[in-house]
Amino acid sequence: MSSTLPATPIDRSPPDPARGGGRRRARADHVPWVRPALLALLLATAVLYLWGLGASGWANSFYAAAAQAGSQDWTAFFFGSSDAANSITVDKTPASLWVMDLSARLFGVNAWSLLVPQALMGVATVGLLFAAVRRWYGPAAGLIAGAAMALTPVAVLMFRFNNPDALLVLLMVAGAYAVVRAVESGATKWLVWAGVFVGFGFLAKMLQALLLVPVFALVYLIAGPPKLGRRILQLLLAGVALVVSAGWYVAVVELMPASMRPYIGGSQNNSLLELTLGYNGLGRLNGNESGSVGGRPGGGWGETGWMRMFDAAQGGQVAWLLPAALILLAVGLAVTARAARTDRTRAGYVLWGGWLLITAGVFSFMAGIFHAYYTVALAPAIGALAGMGAVTLWRRWSGAWAAPAAAVTVVLTAWWSFELLGRSGDFLPWLRWVVLLGGLLAALGLLASIWLPVRVAWVSAVLALAMVLAGPGAYAMDTAATPHGGSIPSAGPFVTGGSGGRGGHGPGGMPPGAAQGVPGVQGQGGTARNGGAPRDNQPQGGAPRGGMGRGGGMGGLLNGTTPDQDMVDLLRREAGSYTWVAATIGAQNASGYQLATGHPVMPIGGFNGSDPSPTLAQFQQYAADQKIHYFIAGDRGPMRGDSGNDTAAQISAWVAATFKATTVGGVTVYDLTSSTGSAS
Repeated sequence: MSSTLPATPIDRSPPDPARGGGRRRARADHVPWVRPALLALLLATAVLYLWGLGASGWANSFYAAAAQAGSQDWTAFFFGSSDAANSITVDKTPASLWVMDLSARLFGVNAWSLLVPQALMGVATVGLLFAAVRRWYGPAAGLIAGAAMALTPVAVLMFRFNNPDALLVLLMVAGAYAVVRAVESGATKWLVWAGVFVGFGFLAKMLQALLLVPVFALVYLIAGPPKLGRRILQLLLAGVALVVSAGWYVAVVELMPASMRPYIGGSQNNSLLELTLGYNGLGRLNGNESGSVGGRPGGGWGETGWMRMFDAAQGGQVAWLLPAALILLAVGLAVTARAARTDRTRAGYVLWGGWLLITAGVFSFMAGIFHAYYTVALAPAIGALAGMGAVTLWRRWSGAWAAPAAAVTVVLTAWWSFELLGRSGDFLPWLRWVVLLGGLLAALGLLASIWLPVRVAWVSAVLALAMVLAGPGAYAMDTAATPHGGSIPSAGPFVTGGSGGRGGHGPGGMPPGAAQGVPGVQGQGGTARNGGAPRDNQPQGGAPRGGMGRGGGMGGLLNGTTPDQDMVDLLRREAGSYTWVAATIGAQNASGYQLATGHPVMPIGGFNGSDPSPTLAQFQQYAADQKIHYFIAGDRGPMRGDSGNDTAAQISAWVAATFKATTVGGVTVYDLTSSTGSAS
């Protein structure tokens, strides 16, 4: 905590720049230790997020293959196609791919060029969170917030991974920072920037970014300096900025003839609007997701309810400081209940508390596809509330209630860390006792400081901070030290009954039916069969093979394949004569072949293998025109959780009946240029 913070019960709301308070705050915030402390935090975050990053190889090969495609073809870049021949897109809007595509164009397609941008986004997010919290609560609060977020295990995971969540969280925090500036100044430009950041967040991960819109609007309506009419007008302009920054892309895709663009992956009707509102929209809430696999209509992705964020699948990912954040949110709102409308201390609690409650509430009750790594979106709000709350209590320390409130918060957090660490019984078993006993000692010291010299409060506060961060910090280190791959990575060590790293998926981690087969997917060494065993072979470009370490299996649907050299040599043979060197069922299955060969591989059915792309007639025409050289088959039957299309099964059956099968490296392959009958 900052030496500039008073050890008295003075309630110092952030100063008003209009009355000269801005200069006083600037002097307080630029005491000599602040800048070195911030640089140390950012440097430590960079080391944590970058060290050994290449060990994860392609990480999520689904997105790695799309980034490879975008680095080869500008049409694939714009639409986010899975392959450079533009047969189908990924099942998200492509903003996060644009970052990787540009990096791959500059530095080549390899693990570092794809993953370093994610890590740098993590460092930038920590810096922005510090800046946002510092403005109203001081540098100590900003540092605590940044450290708490940086050490959140799921944040370490996702800022070392190539899913869209890294860019999404960065843009969400940027939007919150813009709202903070808007509340300070009343300037329309900052609200417009908030709308722009949310709009581009939509282009990263669609409707999830919009969860913060009501929170941002409420904060400005409550605390914005202008009169009500002007505040409403400013918010309308921010809404326009949001619609324009997100809607231009939707408009282009929807208005462009389907024949001039790739199929929209994840949709059943080749529509980005359908993908936005259905599979990636309302379907996530009610569980009715056409084309989804593994789940079931009306749900099937784990138990829902208020305790979901604390259960075995999610608790160790993000919930270490969640009880403390909720307590400190209540304290902050209580002490500012009678403050003026424009009080920034209260506005900050509404901002970050609203972020936490709305996002956690949606995650807790969504019946559709839900994975533990989604909870990275909670990390900034939890970190912010931890930092804000700690400083709020300190500023009122001589009050009768501050020390007991702090002690209760520390004891509860230490006990909760003790429980979470106990779920990983083989992981540093001594640490849970250190955290529990150290937390109790720190709480006693905080209580005793009411009667003892102030240095006792300082020492106890430092000990308390160390204890509450020890558990997530240990999980964070373990996460950074372990390669991750596949589509459902998880942070930290094995968790009994959960989705922890070295184990499998339990309640809330993997949906019912996950062990069933996927059409056309054949396990072949790598992760397609064993769900994440490390391999030593290297892909093109020198990066370790992705899809290893920790990740889900689902019969190969969620992990890229690892073809052997004979298969790679076969696919590269006369590759320049074909639009696609091969076709296979499912984008993850196709991704391994594409990354290994450097040539387009058609992912029939998109990510789930359940999209009607291409149709049987289209595939037959491609074969007749000799645009596809090989079809790579599998030994498992169709897998559909609800109303997905069965086009992939039709194509598989037609190929098996029409072309001669051979085996390469234990995998069944059909040469589509040499039929046993009619290829029409």
